[in-house]
Amino acid sequence: MFPFWPVVGGILIGLSAVLLMVLIGRIAGIAGIVWGALTGTEGDRVWRWLFLAGLLLGTLLFHSISGRAYPEINASFPLALSAGLIVGVGVRMGSGCTSGHGVCGIGRLSPRSLVATTIFMLVAIAVVAVMNTFVGGV
Repeated sequence: MFPFWPVVGGILIGLSAVLLMVLIGRIAGIAGIVWGALTGTEGDRVWRWLFLAGLLLGTLLFHSISGRAYPEINASFPLALSAGLIVGVGVRMGSGCTSGHGVCGIGRLSPRSLVATTIFMLVAIAVVAVMNTFVGGV
């Protein structure tokens, strides 16, 4: 069966990244967009909040059109919060997130983004291997 929705999602992610760059000259790195929405100047925050609202509304629209259920999150709130904070620290240390480096940076042929994305992927593979071996799966 053809993976219709993942392909549509990938096209929309790529299209939004290109449009954001072409129309306002910004990179679609979600962590940077969130950080700027919280700490940026008044004029710079508007597009960021609109972009984030579009992400949330896009999710609602997808589920209403596709009829698919929302994913269940089985982790406790403290665990999810801790994981989010650890990811946030890593994003600041790595000067960007997977969307900034992986989608936009590699698309711009940035060597730094290629290295960062390679490290993201290798660490993710290692964490899954450790979790599957010692914790009983993820």
